[in-house]
Amino acid sequence: MRKITFVLIALLLFSGFVFASGSSEAAAPSDPNTVKVGLLCIGDENDQGYTYNFIRGRDEATEMLAADGITVEWVTKYNIGEDATCTDANIEAAEEGCQIIINNSYGFEPFMLEVVDEYPEIEFISCTNCASAFDGRDNTHNAFANIYEGRYIAGVVAGLKLQQMIDNGEIAPEEAVIGYVGAYSFAEVISGFTSYFLGARSVCPSVTMKVSFVGSWSDATAESDAALALADAGCVMISQHSDNTTPATAAQSRGVFHTGYNNDMTGIAPAASLISTRIDWAIYFYEAIKAYVNGEEIPQDWCKGMADGAVVMTPLNEAIAAPGTAEKVAEVEAAIADGSIQVFDTSTFTVGGETLTHAFALDTDGDFTADSEEAVFDGAFHESLFQSAPYFTVQIDGIEWLNAAY
Repeated sequence: MRKITFVLIALLLFSGFVFASGSSEAAAPSDPNTVKVGLLCIGDENDQGYTYNFIRGRDEATEMLAADGITVEWVTKYNIGEDATCTDANIEAAEEGCQIIINNSYGFEPFMLEVVDEYPEIEFISCTNCASAFDGRDNTHNAFANIYEGRYIAGVVAGLKLQQMIDNGEIAPEEAVIGYVGAYSFAEVISGFTSYFLGARSVCPSVTMKVSFVGSWSDATAESDAALALADAGCVMISQHSDNTTPATAAQSRGVFHTGYNNDMTGIAPAASLISTRIDWAIYFYEAIKAYVNGEEIPQDWCKGMADGAVVMTPLNEAIAAPGTAEKVAEVEAAIADGSIQVFDTSTFTVGGETLTHAFALDTDGDFTADSEEAVFDGAFHESLFQSAPYFTVQIDGIEWLNAAY
Protein backbone atom coordinates (compact mmCIF):
# COMPACT_ATOMS: atom_id res chain seq x y z
CA MET A 1 0.00 0.00 0.00
CA ARG A 2 2.80 2.38 0.89
CA LYS A 3 4.54 1.55 -2.42
CA ILE A 4 1.37 2.34 -4.40
CA THR A 5 0.97 5.63 -2.54
CA PHE A 6 4.58 6.56 -3.29
CA VAL A 7 4.13 5.81 -6.98
CA LEU A 8 0.96 7.89 -7.13
CA ILE A 9 2.65 10.82 -5.44
CA ALA A 10 5.64 10.55 -7.80
CA LEU A 11 3.35 10.53 -10.83
CA LEU A 12 1.46 13.56 -9.54
CA LEU A 13 4.68 15.44 -8.88
CA PHE A 14 6.02 14.56 -12.32
CA SER A 15 2.86 15.66 -14.09
CA GLY A 16 2.88 18.87 -12.09
CA PHE A 17 6.47 19.52 -13.15
CA VAL A 18 5.61 18.98 -16.80
CA PHE A 19 2.66 21.36 -16.54
CA ALA A 20 4.72 24.02 -14.80
CA SER A 21 7.72 23.80 -17.10
CA GLY A 22 5.50 24.05 -20.16
CA SER A 23 3.38 26.89 -18.83
CA SER A 24 5.06 29.67 -20.83
CA GLU A 25 4.39 27.85 -24.11
CA ALA A 26 0.86 26.96 -23.04
CA ALA A 27 0.12 30.67 -22.56
CA ALA A 28 0.47 31.27 -26.29
CA PRO A 29 -2.84 30.95 -28.19
CA SER A 30 -3.31 27.70 -30.13
CA ASP A 31 -5.84 29.16 -32.58
CA PRO A 32 -3.87 30.14 -35.72
CA ASN A 33 -6.05 33.24 -36.09
CA THR A 34 -5.32 34.36 -32.54
CA VAL A 35 -2.03 36.04 -31.64
CA LYS A 36 -0.65 37.19 -28.30
CA VAL A 37 1.16 40.52 -28.47
CA GLY A 38 3.17 42.32 -25.79
CA LEU A 39 3.25 46.13 -25.75
CA LEU A 40 5.88 47.65 -23.45
CA CYS A 41 5.31 51.35 -22.74
CA ILE A 42 7.52 54.04 -21.24
CA GLY A 43 4.50 55.73 -19.66
CA ASP A 44 0.78 55.09 -19.39
CA GLU A 45 -2.33 56.44 -21.05
CA ASN A 46 -2.66 59.14 -18.40
CA ASP A 47 0.09 61.15 -20.09
CA GLN A 48 -2.52 61.98 -22.76
CA GLY A 49 0.40 62.12 -25.16
CA TYR A 50 2.98 59.57 -26.30
CA THR A 51 1.84 56.39 -24.57
CA TYR A 52 -1.82 57.37 -24.93
CA ASN A 53 -1.23 57.50 -28.69
CA PHE A 54 0.17 53.95 -28.67
CA ILE A 55 -2.80 52.70 -26.68
CA ARG A 56 -5.12 54.31 -29.21
CA GLY A 57 -3.21 52.55 -31.99
CA ARG A 58 -3.43 49.23 -30.13
CA ASP A 59 -7.19 49.49 -29.72
CA GLU A 60 -7.87 50.64 -33.28
CA ALA A 61 -5.66 47.91 -34.75
CA THR A 62 -7.48 45.30 -32.65
CA GLU A 63 -10.77 46.33 -34.24
CA MET A 64 -9.29 46.38 -37.73
CA LEU A 65 -7.81 42.90 -37.29
CA ALA A 66 -11.05 41.57 -35.79
CA ALA A 67 -12.80 42.61 -39.00
CA ASP A 68 -10.36 40.29 -40.80
CA GLY A 69 -11.07 37.43 -38.41
CA ILE A 70 -7.90 37.87 -36.36
CA THR A 71 -8.06 38.02 -32.57
CA VAL A 72 -5.32 39.79 -30.62
CA GLU A 73 -4.63 39.07 -26.96
CA TRP A 74 -2.61 42.02 -25.65
CA VAL A 75 -0.20 41.99 -22.73
CA THR A 76 0.43 45.68 -22.03
CA LYS A 77 3.05 46.77 -19.51
CA TYR A 78 3.20 50.39 -18.41
CA ASN A 79 5.83 52.75 -16.96
CA ILE A 80 8.82 50.70 -18.07
CA GLY A 81 12.17 52.41 -17.60
CA GLU A 82 14.89 52.79 -20.21
CA ASP A 83 17.05 50.51 -18.05
CA ALA A 84 17.24 46.93 -16.80
CA THR A 85 13.50 46.97 -16.04
CA CYS A 86 13.01 46.94 -19.81
CA THR A 87 15.10 43.77 -20.08
CA ASP A 88 12.94 42.20 -17.39
CA ALA A 89 9.72 43.34 -19.06
CA ASN A 90 10.74 41.73 -22.37
CA ILE A 91 11.55 38.47 -20.57
CA GLU A 92 8.25 38.57 -18.70
CA ALA A 93 6.29 39.13 -21.92
CA ALA A 94 8.15 36.27 -23.58
CA GLU A 95 7.50 33.91 -20.66
CA GLU A 96 3.83 34.90 -20.71
CA GLY A 97 3.58 33.50 -24.21
CA CYS A 98 3.71 36.63 -26.35
CA GLN A 99 4.50 35.82 -29.96
CA ILE A 100 5.23 39.44 -30.85
CA ILE A 101 6.70 41.97 -28.40
CA ILE A 102 6.58 45.68 -29.23
CA ASN A 103 8.87 48.13 -27.40
CA ASN A 104 7.53 51.67 -27.71
CA SER A 105 10.42 53.92 -26.64
CA TYR A 106 13.69 54.92 -28.29
CA GLY A 107 15.77 53.92 -25.25
CA PHE A 108 14.23 50.45 -24.98
CA GLU A 109 16.05 48.89 -27.92
CA PRO A 110 19.45 48.13 -26.27
CA PHE A 111 17.66 46.27 -23.46
CA MET A 112 15.37 44.46 -25.88
CA LEU A 113 18.42 43.28 -27.82
CA GLU A 114 19.80 41.65 -24.68
CA VAL A 115 16.83 39.27 -24.77
CA VAL A 116 16.07 38.50 -28.41
CA ASP A 117 18.60 35.71 -28.93
CA GLU A 118 17.09 33.71 -26.07
CA TYR A 119 13.70 33.71 -27.83
CA PRO A 120 14.38 33.27 -31.56
CA GLU A 121 10.78 32.17 -32.18
CA ILE A 122 9.40 35.52 -30.93
CA GLU A 123 9.25 38.64 -33.12
CA PHE A 124 10.65 41.72 -31.33
CA ILE A 125 9.80 45.21 -32.57
CA SER A 126 11.47 48.45 -31.51
CA CYS A 127 9.53 51.58 -32.44
CA THR A 128 11.35 54.85 -33.30
CA ASN A 129 14.76 53.18 -33.33
CA CYS A 130 17.24 51.83 -35.86
CA ALA A 131 19.66 49.15 -34.60
CA SER A 132 17.34 46.23 -35.36
CA ALA A 133 17.38 47.17 -39.04
CA PHE A 134 21.10 46.41 -39.18
CA ASP A 135 21.71 43.66 -36.62
CA GLY A 136 21.36 40.69 -38.99
CA ARG A 137 18.74 38.94 -36.88
CA ASP A 138 15.54 37.60 -38.41
CA ASN A 139 13.37 38.25 -35.34
CA THR A 140 14.10 41.95 -34.74
CA HIS A 141 12.39 44.85 -36.47
CA ASN A 142 12.20 48.65 -36.44
CA ALA A 143 9.22 50.87 -37.19
CA PHE A 144 8.68 54.60 -37.42
CA ALA A 145 6.76 57.03 -39.63
CA ASN A 146 7.47 60.25 -41.51
CA ILE A 147 6.31 62.41 -38.62
CA TYR A 148 8.38 65.28 -40.01
CA GLU A 149 5.64 65.67 -42.63
CA GLY A 150 3.04 66.31 -39.94
CA ARG A 151 5.38 68.62 -38.06
CA TYR A 152 5.90 70.68 -41.22
CA ILE A 153 2.13 71.13 -41.49
CA ALA A 154 1.84 72.01 -37.79
CA GLY A 155 4.52 74.60 -38.49
CA VAL A 156 2.45 76.01 -41.35
CA VAL A 157 -0.49 76.39 -38.94
CA ALA A 158 1.78 78.13 -36.43
CA GLY A 159 3.31 80.36 -39.08
CA LEU A 160 -0.08 81.49 -40.37
CA LYS A 161 -1.04 82.49 -36.84
CA LEU A 162 2.20 84.39 -36.35
CA GLN A 163 1.77 86.19 -39.66
CA GLN A 164 -1.78 87.11 -38.67
CA MET A 165 -0.43 88.61 -35.44
CA ILE A 166 2.13 90.60 -37.44
CA ASP A 167 -0.48 91.82 -39.93
CA ASN A 168 -2.77 92.87 -37.07
CA GLY A 169 0.01 94.85 -35.41
CA GLU A 170 0.03 92.59 -32.32
CA ILE A 171 3.73 91.77 -32.74
CA ALA A 172 6.57 93.12 -34.86
CA PRO A 173 8.02 90.79 -37.52
CA GLU A 174 11.12 90.14 -35.41
CA GLU A 175 8.90 89.13 -32.49
CA ALA A 176 7.58 86.08 -34.36
CA VAL A 177 9.59 83.74 -32.15
CA ILE A 178 8.76 80.07 -31.58
CA GLY A 179 9.81 78.28 -28.41
CA TYR A 180 10.32 74.53 -28.78
CA VAL A 181 10.47 72.04 -25.90
CA GLY A 182 12.69 69.16 -27.01
CA ALA A 183 13.39 65.93 -25.17
CA TYR A 184 16.97 65.29 -26.32
CA SER A 185 19.33 66.65 -28.97
CA PHE A 186 18.84 63.44 -30.96
CA ALA A 187 18.20 63.20 -34.71
CA GLU A 188 14.51 62.43 -34.16
CA VAL A 189 14.01 65.67 -32.23
CA ILE A 190 16.25 67.79 -34.49
CA SER A 191 14.45 66.51 -37.58
CA GLY A 192 11.12 67.31 -35.98
CA PHE A 193 11.78 70.86 -34.88
CA THR A 194 13.61 71.71 -38.11
CA SER A 195 10.71 70.54 -40.27
CA TYR A 196 8.32 72.44 -38.00
CA PHE A 197 10.40 75.60 -38.35
CA LEU A 198 10.57 75.27 -42.13
CA GLY A 199 6.80 74.89 -42.30
CA ALA A 200 6.32 78.02 -40.20
CA ARG A 201 8.82 80.03 -42.23
CA SER A 202 7.16 79.03 -45.51
CA VAL A 203 4.24 81.31 -44.56
CA CYS A 204 5.91 83.69 -42.07
CA PRO A 205 9.36 84.63 -43.41
CA SER A 206 10.52 86.50 -40.29
CA VAL A 207 10.04 83.60 -37.87
CA THR A 208 12.88 82.40 -35.65
CA MET A 209 13.04 79.60 -33.08
CA LYS A 210 14.57 78.88 -29.67
CA VAL A 211 14.92 75.24 -28.56
CA SER A 212 15.19 74.09 -24.95
CA PHE A 213 16.13 70.44 -24.31
CA VAL A 214 14.85 68.89 -21.07
CA GLY A 215 16.79 65.59 -21.06
CA SER A 216 13.76 63.33 -20.79
CA TRP A 217 11.08 61.96 -23.08
CA SER A 218 8.50 62.25 -20.34
CA ASP A 219 8.90 64.72 -17.47
CA ALA A 220 5.73 66.76 -17.10
CA THR A 221 7.26 69.29 -14.70
CA ALA A 222 10.43 69.85 -16.72
CA GLU A 223 8.39 70.25 -19.90
CA SER A 224 6.17 72.84 -18.24
CA ASP A 225 9.13 74.73 -16.79
CA ALA A 226 10.84 74.83 -20.19
CA ALA A 227 7.69 76.12 -21.89
CA LEU A 228 7.17 78.79 -19.25
CA ALA A 229 10.79 79.93 -19.55
CA LEU A 230 10.50 80.12 -23.33
CA ALA A 231 7.34 82.19 -23.09
CA ASP A 232 9.00 84.48 -20.55
CA ALA A 233 11.92 84.88 -22.99
CA GLY A 234 9.56 86.31 -25.61
CA CYS A 235 8.37 83.24 -27.51
CA VAL A 236 4.79 83.77 -28.66
CA MET A 237 4.31 80.24 -30.01
CA ILE A 238 5.26 77.04 -28.15
CA SER A 239 5.65 73.59 -29.64
CA GLN A 240 7.09 70.35 -28.35
CA HIS A 241 8.72 66.99 -28.85
CA SER A 242 7.94 65.63 -25.40
CA ASP A 243 5.36 63.22 -24.08
CA ASN A 244 3.03 65.29 -21.90
CA THR A 245 0.43 68.03 -22.29
CA THR A 246 2.09 70.45 -19.87
CA PRO A 247 3.69 72.62 -22.59
CA ALA A 248 0.15 73.31 -23.83
CA THR A 249 -1.18 74.31 -20.43
CA ALA A 250 1.96 76.35 -19.75
CA ALA A 251 1.48 78.22 -23.04
CA GLN A 252 -2.13 78.98 -22.19
CA SER A 253 -1.14 80.24 -18.74
CA ARG A 254 1.22 82.76 -20.39
CA GLY A 255 -1.27 83.84 -23.05
CA VAL A 256 0.76 82.49 -25.98
CA PHE A 257 -0.11 79.93 -28.64
CA HIS A 258 0.81 76.27 -28.98
CA THR A 259 0.91 73.28 -31.31
CA GLY A 260 1.19 69.75 -29.93
CA TYR A 261 2.29 66.20 -30.53
CA ASN A 262 0.69 62.75 -30.13
CA ASN A 263 -2.77 63.95 -29.14
CA ASP A 264 -5.31 66.72 -29.65
CA MET A 265 -4.49 69.20 -26.89
CA THR A 266 -7.20 71.75 -27.63
CA GLY A 267 -9.37 70.25 -24.90
CA ILE A 268 -6.93 71.14 -22.12
CA ALA A 269 -5.68 74.39 -23.70
CA PRO A 270 -8.53 75.69 -25.87
CA ALA A 271 -7.26 79.28 -25.90
CA ALA A 272 -3.72 78.26 -26.92
CA SER A 273 -3.43 74.97 -28.79
CA LEU A 274 -4.00 75.23 -32.53
CA ILE A 275 -3.37 71.70 -33.80
CA SER A 276 -1.26 68.60 -33.19
CA THR A 277 0.27 65.89 -35.31
CA ARG A 278 0.67 62.22 -34.45
CA ILE A 279 1.70 58.85 -35.81
CA ASP A 280 -1.26 56.54 -36.33
CA TRP A 281 0.29 53.37 -34.92
CA ALA A 282 -2.81 51.38 -35.84
CA ILE A 283 -1.56 51.33 -39.44
CA TYR A 284 1.68 49.60 -38.49
CA PHE A 285 0.23 47.31 -35.81
CA TYR A 286 -2.38 46.09 -38.27
CA GLU A 287 0.16 45.37 -41.02
CA ALA A 288 2.75 43.70 -38.77
CA ILE A 289 0.31 41.50 -36.87
CA LYS A 290 -1.60 40.48 -39.98
CA ALA A 291 1.67 39.54 -41.71
CA TYR A 292 2.63 37.36 -38.74
CA VAL A 293 -0.71 35.56 -38.67
CA ASN A 294 -0.55 34.98 -42.42
CA GLY A 295 2.93 33.47 -42.13
CA GLU A 296 4.53 36.41 -43.93
CA GLU A 297 7.65 38.30 -42.89
CA ILE A 298 7.27 41.42 -40.78
CA PRO A 299 9.26 44.19 -42.54
CA GLN A 300 12.74 44.62 -41.08
CA ASP A 301 12.47 48.41 -41.16
CA TRP A 302 8.97 49.87 -41.71
CA CYS A 303 8.25 53.51 -42.52
CA LYS A 304 5.24 55.24 -44.06
CA GLY A 305 3.88 58.77 -44.11
CA MET A 306 0.86 60.97 -44.67
CA ALA A 307 0.05 59.47 -48.05
CA ASP A 308 -0.53 56.11 -46.35
CA GLY A 309 -2.40 57.48 -43.34
CA ALA A 310 0.50 56.71 -40.98
CA VAL A 311 0.92 60.42 -40.08
CA VAL A 312 -2.19 62.44 -39.31
CA MET A 313 -3.21 65.85 -38.06
CA THR A 314 -5.64 66.36 -35.19
CA PRO A 315 -8.67 68.64 -35.73
CA LEU A 316 -7.80 72.28 -36.27
CA ASN A 317 -8.86 74.65 -33.48
CA GLU A 318 -10.68 76.99 -35.85
CA ALA A 319 -11.78 79.24 -32.98
CA ILE A 320 -8.25 80.63 -32.72
CA ALA A 321 -6.57 79.62 -36.01
CA ALA A 322 -5.79 82.28 -38.61
CA PRO A 323 -8.37 82.65 -41.39
CA GLY A 324 -7.69 80.33 -44.33
CA THR A 325 -5.69 77.86 -42.27
CA ALA A 326 -7.86 74.84 -43.03
CA GLU A 327 -7.60 75.44 -46.76
CA LYS A 328 -3.82 75.89 -46.55
CA VAL A 329 -3.43 72.69 -44.53
CA ALA A 330 -5.35 70.74 -47.19
CA GLU A 331 -3.18 72.26 -49.92
CA VAL A 332 0.09 71.42 -48.15
CA GLU A 333 -1.03 67.89 -47.25
CA ALA A 334 -1.76 67.21 -50.92
CA ALA A 335 1.57 68.68 -51.99
CA ILE A 336 3.51 66.55 -49.52
CA ALA A 337 1.62 63.45 -50.62
CA ASP A 338 2.35 64.02 -54.31
CA GLY A 339 5.96 65.07 -53.68
CA SER A 340 5.66 68.64 -54.95
CA ILE A 341 6.70 69.85 -51.49
CA GLN A 342 9.95 68.41 -50.18
CA VAL A 343 10.05 69.20 -46.46
CA PHE A 344 13.84 69.56 -46.38
CA ASP A 345 14.18 71.42 -49.68
CA THR A 346 17.74 72.74 -49.48
CA SER A 347 16.77 75.99 -51.20
CA THR A 348 14.63 76.91 -48.17
CA PHE A 349 17.37 76.95 -45.52
CA THR A 350 21.07 77.57 -45.00
CA VAL A 351 23.74 76.20 -42.69
CA GLY A 352 26.27 78.83 -41.64
CA GLY A 353 25.02 80.98 -44.46
CA GLU A 354 25.64 78.28 -47.07
CA THR A 355 23.33 75.95 -48.98
CA LEU A 356 23.55 72.37 -47.78
CA THR A 357 25.09 70.24 -50.52
CA HIS A 358 25.85 67.01 -48.69
CA ALA A 359 25.05 65.25 -45.42
CA PHE A 360 25.71 61.56 -45.06
CA ALA A 361 22.92 59.33 -43.81
CA LEU A 362 23.55 56.32 -41.58
CA ASP A 363 25.35 53.37 -43.09
CA THR A 364 24.42 49.74 -42.46
CA ASP A 365 26.41 49.69 -39.23
CA GLY A 366 24.39 52.58 -37.84
CA ASP A 367 27.30 55.05 -38.14
CA PHE A 368 27.95 58.24 -40.07
CA THR A 369 30.95 57.48 -42.32
CA ALA A 370 32.33 58.43 -45.69
CA ASP A 371 30.76 55.23 -47.02
CA SER A 372 27.27 56.22 -45.91
CA GLU A 373 24.47 56.85 -48.37
CA GLU A 374 24.26 60.52 -49.39
CA ALA A 375 20.98 61.96 -48.13
CA VAL A 376 21.18 65.22 -50.09
CA PHE A 377 20.29 64.88 -53.75
CA ASP A 378 17.82 66.38 -56.24
CA GLY A 379 17.74 69.59 -54.20
CA ALA A 380 16.57 68.10 -50.91
CA PHE A 381 17.66 66.20 -47.83
CA HIS A 382 15.79 62.89 -48.02
CA GLU A 383 14.85 62.05 -44.45
CA SER A 384 13.95 58.46 -43.48
CA LEU A 385 14.69 57.15 -46.96
CA PHE A 386 17.58 54.88 -45.99
CA GLN A 387 16.12 53.82 -42.65
CA SER A 388 12.86 54.47 -40.81
CA ALA A 389 14.46 56.34 -37.90
CA PRO A 390 15.35 59.99 -38.63
CA TYR A 391 18.96 60.94 -39.31
CA PHE A 392 18.68 64.72 -39.89
CA THR A 393 21.14 66.29 -37.43
CA VAL A 394 21.96 69.51 -39.26
CA GLN A 395 21.79 72.75 -37.26
CA ILE A 396 20.26 75.23 -39.70
CA ASP A 397 20.28 79.03 -39.51
CA GLY A 398 17.35 80.66 -37.72
CA ILE A 399 17.14 78.08 -34.92
CA GLU A 400 18.93 78.79 -31.64
CA TRP A 401 19.79 75.88 -29.37
CA LEU A 402 19.59 77.21 -25.82
CA ASN A 403 21.32 74.10 -24.51
CA ALA A 404 22.66 70.90 -26.00
CA ALA A 405 23.59 68.92 -22.93
CA TYR A 406 21.45 65.91 -23.80
